Amino acid sequence: MVRFGLLGAGRIGQIHGRNIAASKRAVLVAIADPMPGAAESLAEATGASVRTLDEILAAGDIDAVLIATPTDTHADFIDRAAKAGKAVLCEKPVDLSSARIEETLKAVEKAGVPLMIGFNRRFDPNFAALQARVAEGAVGTVELITILSRDPAPPPVSYIKHSGGLFRDMMIHDFDMARFLLGEEVVEVHSVGSSLVDPAIGEAGDVDTAAVLLKTASGKICQISNSRRATYGYDQRIEVHGSEGMISAGNVHETTVRLAGKNGVTADPVQNFFLERYAAAYAREIEAFIDAIAEGRQPRPNGRDGLEAQRLADAATTAHQTGKSVKLG
Repeated sequence: MVRFGLLGAGRIGQIHGRNIAASKRAVLVAIADPMPGAAESLAEATGASVRTLDEILAAGDIDAVLIATPTDTHADFIDRAAKAGKAVLCEKPVDLSSARIEETLKAVEKAGVPLMIGFNRRFDPNFAALQARVAEGAVGTVELITILSRDPAPPPVSYIKHSGGLFRDMMIHDFDMARFLLGEEVVEVHSVGSSLVDPAIGEAGDVDTAAVLLKTASGKICQISNSRRATYGYDQRIEVHGSEGMISAGNVHETTVRLAGKNGVTADPVQNFFLERYAAAYAREIEAFIDAIAEGRQPRPNGRDGLEAQRLADAATTAHQTGKSVKLG
């Protein structure tokens, strides 16, 4: 049994806390959150206790720490947890600064503890199956990947101002998925972006609609499109085209019911929020982390994956701002 301490009892912390409590191989020992009510409510639902951050990091009855706190705390909390000898699962990103991420990875390496970054989409049953088949050669040599990610509605501008921008906040998941599918590193990044959904997002210095082209040294291309608006629900699709065929993973609908009649064929809407769409992925992510601890190996996606995704986000941001492609060494 892996004994967890949870830092953060907000929206995503509640998902992780309940998944840990539901696992047959883990126990949620304690929760820390600056809002006592949130921690107490989740503790009551999961059988955990409420402790301070310092108490969790110093606790002898806690093996691993899951960090689900605001982004600007991640790197510091990883540093402290690693120094305390805890295995760490941290929500993305590690930090908005690639340089700061590198410092954190050095601290983790020195401590010799497992570190996993919460790119949960790798564990979505549909995307994981697609990646496995691509890796097995189902479509031959990969040539072109298309990733579409569109939110039902934009977040509040107050969130946008502290998010690091669409490329670092929203598209970073797609950058990780691109690396997951390409199987080699990106050497060139092209990017364009606009504010078409909410003028206030543009006034805050960000974009809400963007497209990025990634190219590897061997010539593989990945195209990513993001939008903060999708009137039909949470749009999450992937297509991989190769020398011997094409494979795709589509949206998950509220039900599989389809109606055929004289006016055509209709289906129920796609799921409308990431917590429902990726519910299975979050649960599988916890189990993968436990597997790594049990087997004494570093989990994936690891800290280096977090750093490389951040570098792509940085490059896309620069490409958008300058109107020039960015070469990566």
